[in-house]
This record gives sequence, structure tokens and C-alpha cells, in this order.
Amino acid sequence: MTSKPDRPSAAILDAVRCAARQEQFLEVVSAEEARRRFEGCIDRSPLGGETVPLNAALSRVLAADVIAPVDAPPFDRANVDGFAVRAADTAGSSDGAPKRLALNAEVIACGVAPVIEVRSGTATAIATGGVIPRGADAVVMIEHTELVEDVPAIELRRAAVSGQFISYAGSDIARGETLLRRGTRFGSREIGMLAACGLADVSVVRRPRVAVLSTGDELVEPGRPLPPAGVYDSNGAILAAAITEAGGEPVPLGAFPDQEVALELAMRTALEACDAVVLSGGTSKGAGDLSHRIVSRLGTPGILVHGVALKPGKPLCLAVIGDKPLIVLPGFPTSAIFTFHAFVAPLIRARAGLAPETARTAAARVPVRIASELGREEFVLVSLVAGDDGAIAFPTGKGSGAVTAFSQADGFLSIDPLASALDAGTKADVTLIGEAARAPDLVIMGSHDIALDVVVGALAERGFSARTIAVGSLGGVAALGRGECDLAPVHLVDPATGIYNKHLLGPGLAFVPGWRRMQGFVYRPGDARFDGLSADAALKAALADPAVLMVNRNAGSGTRVLVDGLLRGARPAGYANQPRSHNAVAAAVAQNRADWGVAIAPVARMYGLGFLPIAPEEYDFLLREARRDRPAVQAFLAALRDETTRRRIGALGMEPAGE
Repeated sequence: MTSKPDRPSAAILDAVRCAARQEQFLEVVSAEEARRRFEGCIDRSPLGGETVPLNAALSRVLAADVIAPVDAPPFDRANVDGFAVRAADTAGSSDGAPKRLALNAEVIACGVAPVIEVRSGTATAIATGGVIPRGADAVVMIEHTELVEDVPAIELRRAAVSGQFISYAGSDIARGETLLRRGTRFGSREIGMLAACGLADVSVVRRPRVAVLSTGDELVEPGRPLPPAGVYDSNGAILAAAITEAGGEPVPLGAFPDQEVALELAMRTALEACDAVVLSGGTSKGAGDLSHRIVSRLGTPGILVHGVALKPGKPLCLAVIGDKPLIVLPGFPTSAIFTFHAFVAPLIRARAGLAPETARTAAARVPVRIASELGREEFVLVSLVAGDDGAIAFPTGKGSGAVTAFSQADGFLSIDPLASALDAGTKADVTLIGEAARAPDLVIMGSHDIALDVVVGALAERGFSARTIAVGSLGGVAALGRGECDLAPVHLVDPATGIYNKHLLGPGLAFVPGWRRMQGFVYRPGDARFDGLSADAALKAALADPAVLMVNRNAGSGTRVLVDGLLRGARPAGYANQPRSHNAVAAAVAQNRADWGVAIAPVARMYGLGFLPIAPEEYDFLLREARRDRPAVQAFLAALRDETTRRRIGALGMEPAGE
């Protein structure tokens, strides 16, 4: 009798229906249309003023004109050390015919009010910043006088003009003038101006208070243990910092599970207490539908946009409740920060009284073809490197779920919604991210290894910066050939000779020995199928049992070449699972998503895995010979040979190459 297949559970069916409903309510609009709808329903004028202490005004925006209440300087003062005189008494003075002036019996230091009038034929000693005494109309420098010691007098050898070396009261700031105008952003100079007028506080535009909520059953607050399938809530911290950068005041409310009652209460509380609400995440169990449903009943005008033709950023939801914006950002960090900067940051800046941020761009060549999805404007994060014919924009290769993608990129380029790809060699405008930074001294593209971080750290100690871009061994060789990097770390064996890396040498390239690392069979400790076996025996056992699941490596990596050589054409279960790093292989095995894989010994130790050695591999560098004499390249080579660096590499379980 044929058995019937198991029927899907009610929970699974509910999740499928929820996902279907979510797709149905998404009305995907262009970014321009989304911005038009959103800005048409929100107030973008600066908020009202609040008084803050002067020392808290940095980067704030002045809410009202400031009228100077006093003169600065508040009195006529000397600009040099010397003597206060009457200019008429100095007429005709020269080295050959000096004029003698009697000294008055006082010295005017800073903060001392003069009491003796300067009469004709007299002078009073005065320090820089001292109050000009009554009767004086000029100051002569002490260097242009000579003291007559037998009588209290000076001989003046140079004539003075009226007003010489005097700053008059109000010459810097005049009482009653407009000192700073509304809308001025405070820097150290503006704070100094108000301090010079004796102002201890100032009225500034109130910063918009923006509530920050994260949602998702998988979210864990940083600092707490991470359970299986859990992820730390990075969006909350990222968005709070971004709100501060944009001129707002973040109000972090924490992470909430995908529970309708709790999430709705949190949203309503946030709307009451803040000027705007930013929610991120919540895609599990149809939470996108959940958030949409909650927002739709919070008030009018309600949801304006739910779905924007952007990549990343399609699930963006823009709403206004009463007069307060409520924005639901995508959960993936890069998607969240992209859409935040595109739609939320300009609103915060406007309400804080700040001018719109002017985008800075740089022209660059795209070295590789970038595929794109038709119908959606796509943003691609790039790293900028210097090529032989100008700047090169190299895609970072990290998806929207990567926490580091936005922070490690130099900028991004956009691909038109009507284009299916950006062809290699295309010239593109890159929108720069953050403050302008100088180009790195050294660019390293190829395979990554934890010991490479040691060498780059030693390079930094020598005062040189380096950018490392992990594109795999073959990707590094290709980038080196195109002149996009200085060094390419590689670990590829020549199947014909069994020798590592030297077969990759081409014209203009030099070989730089790196270190040896042991590759091996990794498995969970205590797995009786592998414990106590050799690597060969473990491999045979794995291939003989169809229930044993492997985790592979990506094509083009040195480890993949080794794996395919071991398998000799076999395709065991899990062969198609091809992560791009040793860490990903180890994580898959440690988390029971696979039973075995091939990784290096240091990574196996980090993840607490069993390790059966297979063979050592050489991790070396290819160098563009034409760049060998660059100071950064020479510093890298010196760091690689340095005994301290070699000891650190050895401590990681690697064996540095011989001198």
C-alpha cells in the first residue's frame, strides 16, 4: 500500500498564506514617487528653539539671531608690549635724533585699570592686551626704545602715528550688531564669538527625537549569549548612531519579538514621545505583513508607500501618523542604512535646521561586469583603488545582510532600473560615503587568511595603510593583471606538478613566499563516524554513507581544488553548498548543518572542531614587479620578514616560509 505524503502543518500553511498576502499588498513604486508622496505629507521646517549651555551648542543650529550685548574688545587695548604715548610727542624721532619721554610711575598689565594720565612728554609701560590710558593715542614697541637708567625715561628712535598698535573698543564686535544669524551651524569659531560677548547659553533648534525600534524573534541584545538561530541586533545601534550623525536625538527602545500586541504598544508609545519613529526588521513569520497591519491602524494619513523599486531596499514602508513620520526599514543592515540615508536622514536634517547634505562623487572605472535586476534601481557598494589610468570601483561582493558592507565601502554606484547589467570597463560616478579619506598606501586583493591581518597590522605600525579585498586566489591574479592591486595572496596548487602558486606567475609578476598552513578534514568532536580515523579513512566513510552531509568551498578557491582532487569526481550530498571561506565551512559543521568539510587547522580550533590533517598548502603572494620600489610595498615585505611578525603568524598555527 502506498503511503500518503505528510501534510503540511497548519503553522507552515499560515506562513505561506502570510507570505502570499505580503506580496499582494506591496505596490512597488519608484524612488522618486516614494519621495514625492512622503515629502508631500510631512513638515520639513525646523523645529522650535531650546536654550542650551554654550558648551553644548557644538554642531547645533541657531534658532534666532544673536545681537552682540557688549563691545569686543570692551576697551581700547595695546596690541604689543611697549609704551603708551602721545603720537605728537614722537614726531621726528630717529636713530640720530631720539626723543626722550619721561616714564610714568605705573605699569599697565592685562586686567589692570590705568590710573595715571599720559601727559605731553611722558609714556607709560604697557603689556599686550593692556588698557590704553587716558591721554595716550599710540603704542610704541619696546624694541624701538632704549631705557635711560639714571632717570625713569625712555629714548624713542622711531616716530609713531595715532592709533598705532591699538585695537579700539568694538573694533572686533560692536555692541548692537547682529553677531550670528538664525540657521548658523555652531563650530568652535561661533562658540568663541559668543563667549567673547559673555554669553553663557544660546537658543538652538531642537533636535528631532527619533524612536528606534528593532523587531524580530531572532534578535538578541548585544552583550547577551547568542542562542541557536539568533543574531545580535546591530540595526538598533547603527540607526541610533546614524540619527545622531544626521542631527537628531535617537531614543533607543530596544528589540521586540514579532508579537502584534507588544509591537503595537511600542509603536504607539514611541509616537507619543517622539517626533518620528524608525522601525527596522521583522521579516520572520510574515512580520512584514504584521508591521504593515499595525501601522495601518495607528492613524491617518497612514501608509503612503509600501514597496520601492530599489535594490537593496524594496520592502521599505513610509507612513505618517497624524503629523509624525513612521518608517519601517528593511531588516538587513545594508538595506536599512541605504534606505535610512535616502529617506530618513534628509528629514532629520531639515527638522534640525541643517542644510541638505551635498553628495560628493568621484568618477571611476568598473573592472568587472555587475549583473542587475530589471525594474529596480540597484545600488552597489564599492571600494576605490588607484589604477594605472585612474580610480577603479571594485564591488565589495557583500550582500545587504552584511553588517560590515556599508562601513567598509568607500562609496556606491547606481545601476539604472532599465539596465540588466553594468558592463566591465564602464565609467561610473561613485557617490562617496562618509568623510573624504586618502587612498590606501597598499591594495591587496586575493585570498584572505587570518595571518594576513597580522602582516597588515605590522604595516600599520610602520605608518602605512592597506586595503584588503577578498576575491579568491584566481580573482586576485586577475586583478593583479589588470593593475588593480599591488599584491595578490594565493594558494592554488598546480595539478600537474603538485607545486603551489608558482605556476600563476606571468610577465611582470614576482613571487613572494608567505607561510604554510595545514588543511584538514573537520567534523564535530565525538562523531563516531570520524573519531580516531585518518583523513583518508574518514573520507571513505563519509562517501559510503549517503546520510553524511558535506559542505564544499567556492569554485576558484585553493581549497576547492584540493577538495575536488580528493573526491575524484564524486559528488556527495552537500557538494553544491559552496561557501566562500574556511570560517563558513567550520560554522556549518559546528552548527550541524553539515557533517564534514575541509578547512585549515586554526579555524577548526576556533570553532572547537575535530581536525584530521590532509596536506599542507602554501599561502604566498604575487607582486607587480613595477611597484616593488613603492615605500608601502617595501614596508610590507619588511613586515613579512620581521621576526616579531613571524612569531605572531606562528602563534596562529601557521609556519612562516624560510628566509
